Amino acid sequence: MKRVLILAYFFPPLGGGGVYRVLSFVRHLPAHGWSCTVVCAGAGDYWVSDPSLAASVPAETEVLRVPGGSALSAWLRLRRDDAGGRRSARAFASLRSLSSWWWLPDSYVGWAKRAERIARERAARGDIDALLSSSPPDSVHLAARGVARATRLPWVADFRDPWIAGHFLRSPTPWHAARQRALEASVLGEASLVLAASRTHADLIPAGPQGRARAVLHLPNGFEPAPRAAVQRDADHFHVVFTGQLTLMDDIATLLDAVARLLARDPGARAVLRVSLFGPYDRDGATRARALGLDGVVRFTGLPPHAETRAAQRAADLLLLWRPHGDGFRTMVPGKLYEYLASGRPLLALLEPSDEAAELVRRAGGEVVAPGSAEVLERALAERLARWRAGERPADRVPDWLGGHTREHLAGVLANALDDVSAKARA
Repeated sequence: MKRVLILAYFFPPLGGGGVYRVLSFVRHLPAHGWSCTVVCAGAGDYWVSDPSLAASVPAETEVLRVPGGSALSAWLRLRRDDAGGRRSARAFASLRSLSSWWWLPDSYVGWAKRAERIARERAARGDIDALLSSSPPDSVHLAARGVARATRLPWVADFRDPWIAGHFLRSPTPWHAARQRALEASVLGEASLVLAASRTHADLIPAGPQGRARAVLHLPNGFEPAPRAAVQRDADHFHVVFTGQLTLMDDIATLLDAVARLLARDPGARAVLRVSLFGPYDRDGATRARALGLDGVVRFTGLPPHAETRAAQRAADLLLLWRPHGDGFRTMVPGKLYEYLASGRPLLALLEPSDEAAELVRRAGGEVVAPGSAEVLERALAERLARWRAGERPADRVPDWLGGHTREHLAGVLANALDDVSAKARA
């Protein structure tokens, strides 16, 4: 059995979308000949947690926790603004903007230096065959780069999202932007293999201005098949469900305004419409919902156990999907999309029509509407609600092609890639 040393900040009991990909690696790689050692954050080093996920970590997985977290997380804890899966959007946004001046590539760089030391000590024992780092945060790749330079082990750099400061966040000065490009180029150029979670991102990497990778593999996000137990749906209410990260999402306001418009035009909808938002959220969104008079219709749950969110997906009459606005985010295919498709429930996505995620939604029979317009979303919701009132109850519809996106299958693809880079390193 070969062993891969994985550097990833997010790992159970931490919660949120960044956890599931690496968790799937440790769950399924051993069946393909790779045991796993994970260097990750401390158990309390993020404002979102899901202790139920810890039971999914195989007992044979070696977990080395590096406590301390990011500087930004420490600031938030000092302000007591992060608790129960909710926080202040204004406090977080201002702190993140300030942090971009002082920490490169991100506020996790101090943690990454400590993680590199622990990873190098572990690699010195001599039984590691390959390294894998998974971002965000991008600092983990710098830690893995240091380990790879010191040990000459083959290194796979996994990008769940593109380099954050190059795509999603604006650097405060040209000097900062140049430093970010140089750091990204060093990762792309030195890694034995680069993984990208979206086809759009994978296609951009070889020709990108930041440098060329030696090899690139598109390894999409996937899903764990849920038990197909009978689902008891609420016959008296039309349930609209979103699961996932709600923080700093522009279309939260779009949704709330759309629901308020719908209720103003159709007061009777208040008795039957229920909108449940499962995931970490900004207090600003809940405050806006109350100001619009949406109590009893819109519910912010925080982050319940993941099994509960999967059950909510399967019980929904309509699932909602969106992502942050901006050209930089068009490379992003939200990981929850695959869970949505596996549920078989009707899907409405607020995406640009040309996005890769929008193409997947349409391919699965879902509907795509333009993001950012409460009027457009109101019409779409009103149409679905009218069909439900008329007695329409769509059967579950799971795309045939989704079987190629189970996390077990994708771990097999990754295992083959690890076999390849480790064989080349030995040659």
